[in-house]
Amino acid sequence: MTMQEEAAQTTEMVVETAQAASESGAAEGFGDLVSRLSSGDMSGDTWILAWETIGQPVLLAIVLIVSVMFIAGWIKGLTTKACRKANVEETLSRFLGNMVRYFVLFAGGIAILGTLGVETTSFAAVLAAAGFAVGMAMSGMLGNVAAGVMLLFFRPFKVGDVANAGGTTGKVIEIGLFTTTFDTPDNRRIIVPNGSVFGGTIENISHHETRRVSVSVGTDYGADIDKTREVLVAAAKACSGVFQDPEPAAVLTGLGGSSIDWSVRVWCNSADFWAVSDQLTRDVKYALDGANIGIPYPQMDVHLDGKIAQG
Repeated sequence: MTMQEEAAQTTEMVVETAQAASESGAAEGFGDLVSRLSSGDMSGDTWILAWETIGQPVLLAIVLIVSVMFIAGWIKGLTTKACRKANVEETLSRFLGNMVRYFVLFAGGIAILGTLGVETTSFAAVLAAAGFAVGMAMSGMLGNVAAGVMLLFFRPFKVGDVANAGGTTGKVIEIGLFTTTFDTPDNRRIIVPNGSVFGGTIENISHHETRRVSVSVGTDYGADIDKTREVLVAAAKACSGVFQDPEPAAVLTGLGGSSIDWSVRVWCNSADFWAVSDQLTRDVKYALDGANIGIPYPQMDVHLDGKIAQG
């Protein structure tokens, strides 16, 4: 064995012996203090022993608690500011800041317990088992949190958009970590769990600035197709709020059982969608009436074979 190896081995033995002595010394010191106090010994040596065995560790723990709380708040602020500079959603920024703060507090708490002589290995194992049990019991809630984070990251819609998600159609009021809040067109507030929102199809109705309005109508078989198209296109072009580019169109969609089926299609601003839809439906009806083109009712021809019994 070389001199360096012998020196390293000797150093390790000295460190282990010192640690063992420190642990045994702390235990003996606390036991000696208890025996002194129980016998009524209030001498100066007793107070010095009390300071060394209790006072110093408690004071160190207090200093560490204050330091850990300050560091946790400081790191939370840094995380939140960094997320805001990166244009991360405000709710997600606060969530990440709080998660970092709790992690620092947890790690600091383990370190403080170690300074007080508490065995942290078994304590950490107990906390891990408890956390696993709580996680299993709150799996649904944690799923909603995960879905909320995904909504904030991918942003399929934002506050103020009109969306169809989770079986609800309405204006998005708030996107939280657990739920998403909608206001419906008839002024009802509906709160949907984020798991239901992110786990299904999401339709962002107001994402685009323009939308197409389609009005379906049927005309008589006796009406001229080209003339009907001209009448429908003219009515669409005259409708207020309709874009002239793309140009309004009347599309022949099929030959129904009792009518020739048309679809009148125009483009408009998304904010004017319902007003244009109502106005266009009205104008199409009046334009067909003015051109003497009928809109037939559903009809059925009944043929009777054989003689009808005379009653």
